[in-house]
Amino acid sequence: MAQKPKRIVRKEQERRAAARATVWLFGLHAVRDALANPMRQRLRLVLTRNAMDRLGEVVTASDMEPEVVDPRKFPVPLDPGSVHQGAALEVRPLDWGRIEDLARPGAGQAPRLVLLDRVTDPHNIGAILRSAEVFGARAVVAPARHSAPETGALAKTASGALERQPYLRVGNLGDTMERLREMGYALVGLDGEAPETLSAAAPGLADIPTAIVLGAEGPGLRERTRGLCDRMVRIDAAGTFGSLNVSNAAAVSLFALTGGDGRDA
Repeated sequence: MAQKPKRIVRKEQERRAAARATVWLFGLHAVRDALANPMRQRLRLVLTRNAMDRLGEVVTASDMEPEVVDPRKFPVPLDPGSVHQGAALEVRPLDWGRIEDLARPGAGQAPRLVLLDRVTDPHNIGAILRSAEVFGARAVVAPARHSAPETGALAKTASGALERQPYLRVGNLGDTMERLREMGYALVGLDGEAPETLSAAAPGLADIPTAIVLGAEGPGLRERTRGLCDRMVRIDAAGTFGSLNVSNAAAVSLFALTGGDGRDA
């Protein structure tokens, strides 16, 4: 079999690399909020007539020219079963900058962060972003490897929160935890077997910048991550066998640490 010329191979590699550098967002909420986000670099908008009617004002304000298509021939490379609601937007991933700039507390402030150790399910991370936005967390932070990247499924579950709630994927979670400690953060890990309860720990953290650290369901926190935590706590459970998935645990933790009022102190 004849080999392809090098320039053709190179162009194909560049095309595949460019495709990996873009994300297809889908669903009315995710597309609407991405169109309204001035930080978002938008490339291609595909809508059915019905979706265009529902998103008309935000489409006009975005200055994008949509491709209005037949819903039976939706020309977007989405996974089978994706509920796109007739709306898809190709974008570049968001760049939220450095954790030091986002998380550094101001005078008298006690911000909250959510740190995720190898949480890979995009639906869980999308739900965590929604809770982080509701309760005023500064950012959700995860390692670049072994965590869910920005995807259409994540954005749809986040229901617009991905456009407003910083989601940072860092090179090394442990090194980031050490930098946060230098900035004055208390690092609080969640573990169902911890001797201290979250409700008992929360009052003492009210005026302290705090990062809540959650691990993947099943394995929990890795050894180094656990070792870097200042304390380990558990969520109070009414029964012996009760447990929460990671997204519910994040919501309960943020509620407890903010006094339930959603403030970014």
